[in-house]
Amino acid sequence: MFTIVIIELFTFVNMRNGTILYSDFIRLYSGFKELELNGRYITYSHIEKPFQRLSSKFRTTIIGQSTLGVPIKSIFVGSGKIKILAWSQMHGNESTTTKAVFDLLNGFYQYEGNDFLKNIMERCTLQIIPMLNPDGAKAYTRENANKTDLNRDAKKMTEIESQLLRSEFDRFQPDFCFNLHGQRTIFSAGDQPIPATLSFLTPAMDQARTITASRIKSMRVIAAIVKDLQEFLPKQIGRYDDAFNDNCTGDSFQSLFVPTILFEAGHYKGDYQREKTREFVVAAMFSGLNAIASGAYNDLEFQDYFEIPENKKLFYDVILRDVKLNDQITDVAIQFKEVLTNNKIEFVPIIEKIAPNLSFYGHKEIDCGKKKVSLEGQKPLGENVLVSNIILNNEVLAINCENN
Repeated sequence: MFTIVIIELFTFVNMRNGTILYSDFIRLYSGFKELELNGRYITYSHIEKPFQRLSSKFRTTIIGQSTLGVPIKSIFVGSGKIKILAWSQMHGNESTTTKAVFDLLNGFYQYEGNDFLKNIMERCTLQIIPMLNPDGAKAYTRENANKTDLNRDAKKMTEIESQLLRSEFDRFQPDFCFNLHGQRTIFSAGDQPIPATLSFLTPAMDQARTITASRIKSMRVIAAIVKDLQEFLPKQIGRYDDAFNDNCTGDSFQSLFVPTILFEAGHYKGDYQREKTREFVVAAMFSGLNAIASGAYNDLEFQDYFEIPENKKLFYDVILRDVKLNDQITDVAIQFKEVLTNNKIEFVPIIEKIAPNLSFYGHKEIDCGKKKVSLEGQKPLGENVLVSNIILNNEVLAINCENN
């Protein structure tokens, strides 16, 4: 069903000359989705086989090694004059865009004769680094093996991985950058009870957040993506805060006058494995590439970018409403913590906040009807307490992402 939505989505996306060139291609989506990759835990060992298959058709390089000696690879698609550099899993625990990158690459691999793809490959050259931080990916951490956040290392460049990315940027001299990330379930798109399934940002290049020519280009590309996807993600696309930080990679590259677009893969209702979000990321990347290759982004107003609602931190995973606790009526907010256990990500529920009338939204909300709640074994219920089951009026409530 979701694949059909994506098929229909691309039917509405036109080239600048008004001719639909790739609706037939998108009908083949299930044929180029990378089945080797699924779930949240994606490591270098998972991408080895897909990458090896792709290397039979596209030029690949090993740009260096991670802190722990794991190869960091890149792949090139197309031969056009417009150069686009993309990288994923700079944060090891943000794997959704890596899955989407391999879907994208499989599309180019399997259907290169399609008119839509030919247009991109003839006008653009893509360099993609699917996994910049393989050490962090294996440990399922944001940081690299030296406990450094690579997206805060653009200025000092203390880490091997940061140096490799900057070296590729200097060598390739891209015309655009796609900085691919994932974001937590806490984000809403604006002030409404709607999750930010996708978010975008054109990073600032100075403290004043000056709107420069390079920022305008990336704003227009983002506007093109949102225009293409908004019918199928109504009000579910957010705009990330653009406060300037020259330690961040996107801000750094933008300050060098290269239009840079931050992609954030967020939450879709019930999709804790980010498989549906993954498909929207693929749609967004194809849309952005199409806008750049065709020049269609030039037809849009950059001010449209500011119509995208800004991300707000308004969600918890679960909220228990009107709970009787210690003879008071209150709300209980629960957030899932992602824990790597036996090479699998477990979503561990932890009580984050207890307060009356919480002005937040829950991806799942349970009306407890002012009934008494407790933990199994009569353990005290309080903030920062791990829970799996909650006793509500002598009945067990299972708190897990599968039921969310």
